[in-house]
Amino acid sequence: MHTDDGRQIETGNVVIATGTFGRTPSVPDFATELAPEIRQLHSSEYRRPDQLQDGPVLVVGASHSGTDVAYEVAPFHQTILSGPDRGQLPISLDAPMARFVIPVLIFVARHLITRRTPIGRREMDEIRFHGGPMIRVTREHLEQRNVERLPSRVVGVNDGALVLDDGQVLEVTNVVWCTGFRQVYDWLDVPVIGADGWPQEYRGVAKGAPGLFFCGLAFQYAFSSMMMAGVGRDAAFVAEKIAVRSRNVARALSRADAT
Repeated sequence: MHTDDGRQIETGNVVIATGTFGRTPSVPDFATELAPEIRQLHSSEYRRPDQLQDGPVLVVGASHSGTDVAYEVAPFHQTILSGPDRGQLPISLDAPMARFVIPVLIFVARHLITRRTPIGRREMDEIRFHGGPMIRVTREHLEQRNVERLPSRVVGVNDGALVLDDGQVLEVTNVVWCTGFRQVYDWLDVPVIGADGWPQEYRGVAKGAPGLFFCGLAFQYAFSSMMMAGVGRDAAFVAEKIAVRSRNVARALSRADAT
């Protein structure tokens, strides 16, 4: 391994814990064709409504970050939220029954929606490439704040304005791209990255690269991998695999020395 200051580090095991979120914003190429007077922000850049200029706001992407941004912006701007509905929790986090229901949902997220089950494998692709369900904000919350909901996808630009897959052309002055992140591992000179841009691994153990591990990936093992309820288990699994490998390497070296 080499650092940006030129240092070389040699080790028997490497854990890439750069995570899933925040690596490289995923924004469609046609975003550069938008009219220059339209203010564009990715969700990683958005902090508060006063970053936006006067006029309508289009929030692209209706997963949990998109719905959160739309809900916050709506009192100050005409707000449009585009993208397919990704679902929502069956109960509000503030509801009295939440303290009984949430532990059940966490159990399901930890033990049933995993890479070992058919439903988990389907959800893995959905989470990694399309985003998860609404968590804090619900459909009812968006309706209460008069967010205009468009299930259509943004597919291109026409004369500086965004075009949806149903043919609508949206005239807005702000766009917030809540379209997730791309996995960029171009600095990793090991053939473990798949055609989809994700590491080829199982539970953080890289395939075909002994000693290389990952931690902090969405759906590293289960739906809960991107939550506090699951990341600890993922890290413990990787740590145990490293310990086992280190012991095996030590034994092999010991036997080699003995001969």
